[in-house]
Amino acid sequence: MQMQRLSFQECIALLRQRLAGPLPGAAAQLQMAPEYRQLPEQFGIAGKPCREAGVLILLFPEEERPHVLLVARPSHLKEHGGQIGFPGGRREPEETLQETALREAYEELGLPPDQIELLAPLTPLYIPVSNFCVHPFVGYIASLPTLHPCPEEVEAVLRIPLATLMDPASRRRERWTIRGRTVMVPFFAVQHYRIWGATAMMLAELLALLTPNCLMD
Repeated sequence: MQMQRLSFQECIALLRQRLAGPLPGAAAQLQMAPEYRQLPEQFGIAGKPCREAGVLILLFPEEERPHVLLVARPSHLKEHGGQIGFPGGRREPEETLQETALREAYEELGLPPDQIELLAPLTPLYIPVSNFCVHPFVGYIASLPTLHPCPEEVEAVLRIPLATLMDPASRRRERWTIRGRTVMVPFFAVQHYRIWGATAMMLAELLALLTPNCLMD
């Protein structure tokens, strides 16, 4: 019997249920972790005296297929320059991490917070290079509005079908030289972009929560 693709709203309902249970956590994140980050204590936030950041993993439909929104950072940025990531940034005083994720998405892309429904957080990640503990929040929007990217923070906006990320052809591994070390790095190859590091690890956990009939092309 052929599997039938679920609608976007059906996928969101299933994802909401799965987010309410135990998260895949490190087991899923490790699938896309670079060679030098193979121990969960290396990217777990427990006991880390870190700065806090909130990011938004925004899902939206195109022809009923779930897509995720990512941004390419300008190369001149001091932190994460030239990399692919989620809208987000450092938590301000008196602000919850959920509020941080929504505020940053508005400031970077003009996404209206009142149109976004947050579902739940994913497992936070520690980023040693910038000393950030990044807290990802999964949300969705019924229809993606016209975006207004901030040129100082966003070089390009990526609208990526989740089915593309599940395609084995998009998952690559290469040896890169990072900070003087040659290491094996897994990444998602999408269009001409390479999505790796913390962003790829968070995407791996999200994909682990979705059923195959939500990830059909």
